[in-house]
Amino acid sequence: MSRITTALLLASTFVAGGIATHLVPKAFAAENITAQVISVPELTGDALGPAAQSGFRSKMFVAADGVTISVQDGNVPKHMHPNTNEIQYILEGTGTVWLGDKEVKVKAGDMIVIPKGTPHGGTKPDGKPFRAIAIKTPPQAPDDTKQLP
Repeated sequence: MSRITTALLLASTFVAGGIATHLVPKAFAAENITAQVISVPELTGDALGPAAQSGFRSKMFVAADGVTISVQDGNVPKHMHPNTNEIQYILEGTGTVWLGDKEVKVKAGDMIVIPKGTPHGGTKPDGKPFRAIAIKTPPQAPDDTKQLP
């Protein structure tokens, strides 16, 4: 390949990348994050926002390019996120959750890795509801939850 052809190929690739950056919609995320200390044990009730019909509460504390981090409390119906991976770290509670096509036992200290498109939720606590830190990547768009039976 000649030098001119190589240079033109590299230049056109660079230009195409620049154009694609402006055409692809940005994910749901803030541009900046704030340095902060979050006292997770103090986050109860309304501090995590209004309760959904199922009693589930969630509040996002970090939204940055590529990731969101929230604290969740309560039991959530079985669902999936077609475009978002999720990692949950269980802070409190024991019981079972749906993960894929089976129910699995979880307890405080467990980390649940949920690849996009994987059915999950449908929590069944053994007493106290689950509390978890949820990390989602890419940030979950408002329409990226599909409820499942």
